[in-house]
Amino acid sequence: MTTKASVWRRLVTCLSSLKFYLNVLCLVVTVFVLLQICSFQITQRSLSLPPALLTYLKHNHEEVSENMTASLVEKLRESVTFLPLKDYRFSNKPLEGHTWFMSSLYDNQTKGEAQYQEFPSDSSKGRLLCLKGVDEHDGSWNSYALAWPEALPTNAILQDGLTFVSYNQYDYGNLWHGLTAVVPFIAWSLRNQCEKPQKWVLYHWGELRFGMGHWLSEIVTATYGQEPDFLRFVDDDKPVCFEKAVVMRHNEGGMSRERRMEAFDLIRCKARNYCNISSSVASKPRIGMTLLLRTGARSFRNESMVIDVFKKECKRVDGCEISVSYSNNLSFCEQVELMKKTDVLVSPHGAQLTNLFLMDKNSSVMEFFPKGWLKLAGVGQLVFQWGANWSGMRHEGSWHDPVGEICQFPDTDRRCMSIYKNAMIGYNETYFGEWARRVLGKFSIREMKELAECNHSNSSILDVCS
Repeated sequence: MTTKASVWRRLVTCLSSLKFYLNVLCLVVTVFVLLQICSFQITQRSLSLPPALLTYLKHNHEEVSENMTASLVEKLRESVTFLPLKDYRFSNKPLEGHTWFMSSLYDNQTKGEAQYQEFPSDSSKGRLLCLKGVDEHDGSWNSYALAWPEALPTNAILQDGLTFVSYNQYDYGNLWHGLTAVVPFIAWSLRNQCEKPQKWVLYHWGELRFGMGHWLSEIVTATYGQEPDFLRFVDDDKPVCFEKAVVMRHNEGGMSRERRMEAFDLIRCKARNYCNISSSVASKPRIGMTLLLRTGARSFRNESMVIDVFKKECKRVDGCEISVSYSNNLSFCEQVELMKKTDVLVSPHGAQLTNLFLMDKNSSVMEFFPKGWLKLAGVGQLVFQWGANWSGMRHEGSWHDPVGEICQFPDTDRRCMSIYKNAMIGYNETYFGEWARRVLGKFSIREMKELAECNHSNSSILDVCS
């Protein structure tokens, strides 16, 4: 009995403890729920702050964010680094697609197209080109940089629209050298919806130039329908950044013959339209032979004899008409009109031969040189052979005078070139006559008809930028 009573007491005690624990658990749960309800009410009250206080907190957050953005923009602005346009490290080490002009940047080199740079672009990571400096004598004092549109350099001026930036190893006054600098821009425009530049920036060895020769300026005006506008920088402390810029620094380098011919076809057509010159072909077949002569350097020593030789040969050919003109007394449009009438161009080597691309395609060129050029002039004497080939003409060869000025050094000594370069040119009546007969003999009636067809075969190209 005693044992049973003890077990029973323990059982009662255990049940009493369990009940206690259950009561405690219920109390804890109740307190937890009450605390959650209280917390929710507090939160609700805290969200119901006065509108003015909420607006203040919101604006304060935005102000902090704006300050951080402004700080980043300022850091980007200060990180813009200007480098010399003319990098002397590469002055004697030209590399493909890499010159001493803007040497840290590489060109877009699409097969058959002119090598160029465009800003902004993927290669510039969306950055704009900025130029600074006003030096006309040392390109190393002028500089360039790339900058984000939102973080342009301090004091920078933003130039709207498209700007053409040209680097020329030679100059913009000479017809040939200037034309070879402009042609790649025209070819670029042909491939880009005929986009026109608002401004031009010209460099020669990194040195600023503020104009181009009148003939070249007329070519640009005729092609784009507006006179070239050359950018003038204010001072060294005010860089100019360009909304859009295209840079050419290799002239026609990289261009295929097809692309060059397209550009010359367009310029020829535009120049004739600009000068109101009809492109119609005369019903009667004819051959126009033009002696485009020079005065002074590289002129003919006995000009009248040379004229008589070609007049005599022209009279032998039915329908041949000869004209004698001097390049220094013709206006731009007079030169364009003269070339339109010319099928055979007879002229000494010189800038006036640049006009050859203004003739109808398949026309012929006969070129003459003073003594010494064959051995000493190098590839420079071939430029009009190249020009004829690129524009669809036929270069019929060259005559190098074997007689001329006497040089005290051996005739292979380059010091003699200073004597030969601008010397006068003699003549060989027999050779000139035979040469003229060969060239004129190629112009049969059938060939003249093919010539007319050839000049109307690229109407689609000529209509592109009409």
